[in-house]
Amino acid sequence: MANDLNLEIISPDSLVLKEQVEAVTVPGTSGSFQILRNHAPLISTFEIGIIKVKKSGNDPFYYTTSGGTIEVNSNKVLVLSDSIEKVDKIDINRAEEAKNRAEERLSKKKTETIDVIRAESALKRAVNRIKAVGKYNQ
Repeated sequence: MANDLNLEIISPDSLVLKEQVEAVTVPGTSGSFQILRNHAPLISTFEIGIIKVKKSGNDPFYYTTSGGTIEVNSNKVLVLSDSIEKVDKIDINRAEEAKNRAEERLSKKKTETIDVIRAESALKRAVNRIKAVGKYNQ
């Protein structure tokens, strides 16, 4: 449509989405930001969080992401995500297990050598997935 953006979301594994959309909201490093038609050119990183996609005349849909890069130019939006999962496809049991594993690793950081940054990142990703399911998949 004339008032839409050309959105592509790509992960290391696949082309996740290629659609005409009205708006995209991403979890920016300094807070979420929204891209609408005729947005100024932009290249930015984004963090662990939720990507919201709004198609004209439809309810929004949501993805969890572990971060990545976004480029906006001439009503084309390219999202390169480190990992991404549509909220309605999240396996909540798997997310809970990942959260428990990360918490267990972190509880041992004083007695064992662990990669704390990796464990904290895993915990943040798992918590993000769990919260997203609770908020958007009802």
